[in-house]
Amino acid sequence: MEKTIVTTGKTIDLAIEAALTQLGLDRDSVSVQVLQQAKPGFLGLGAQPAKVEVTYEAPDPAPKVALSAASRSKPKAKKPEAPKAGPKPEAPKPQPKVEAPKAPKVERKPEPVKAEPKADTPKAPKTYAPAEPGSVEEKIEVFLKGLLEHMGSNAVPHAWQEEGNTYKVDLVGDDLGYLIGRRGDTLDALQHLANYSVGRNVEGHIRISVDAEDYREKREDSLRRYARKKAQQVLKARRRTTLEPMNAYERHVIHTALQDMDNITTHSTGTEPNRRVVIEYVR
Repeated sequence: MEKTIVTTGKTIDLAIEAALTQLGLDRDSVSVQVLQQAKPGFLGLGAQPAKVEVTYEAPDPAPKVALSAASRSKPKAKKPEAPKAGPKPEAPKPQPKVEAPKAPKVERKPEPVKAEPKADTPKAPKTYAPAEPGSVEEKIEVFLKGLLEHMGSNAVPHAWQEEGNTYKVDLVGDDLGYLIGRRGDTLDALQHLANYSVGRNVEGHIRISVDAEDYREKREDSLRRYARKKAQQVLKARRRTTLEPMNAYERHVIHTALQDMDNITTHSTGTEPNRRVVIEYVR
């Protein structure tokens, strides 16, 4: 059963966080409809908070079993009275015990010990070939290494060329969480700077993708599950839903995940950085 709540905050994100805290749910378990954008007002006058409507799935209430009138009016059965105690019978005299013949022992074969399932073998660590001097890979690594040092990070970038003019970069090291950022925001910033700085110093157009701890792959899987879940809700309610703002790459993952789904169409609306995906029911 779907339920909705309306919450407010200084920004859209704070209003959504207030709803998630109140419901005890994560972001992928709800859909959000923006009711009102935050307005700063003039000199603090007329300011209005952001307002959102959050829709979530609540468990259906257990059906109450109603008692019929006949069962309510049925009188309770009386307990039978215990019979009055009569004279105690004399206890029989004990008879001598006769030992029964012992059954022959049957030797049981020991049951074979079941082998415990083998634990999943950990993935082998990735190995990276050193970048050739003067190559695009070396330029990418040198730029990102200097940028990371300015950020106080000891992470090491490893770059390699994929198909065409696409280059991938893995950041390797400890405590990479802050380099990933909230929903990959910091990774996106590093990636944007690398594309701009290195791209203007090489011939032709190149595309650089920066990743850490396989975040991109995990995020894509999460977005595909989220998209299918929202699409099922749209099919059930036969009404469209608008997702939270996403960057162009994440919107592309959503569109691709639902492009072959029957009775579902998707399109983007709004302007950057608040451009969103709309999932709509079609007959």
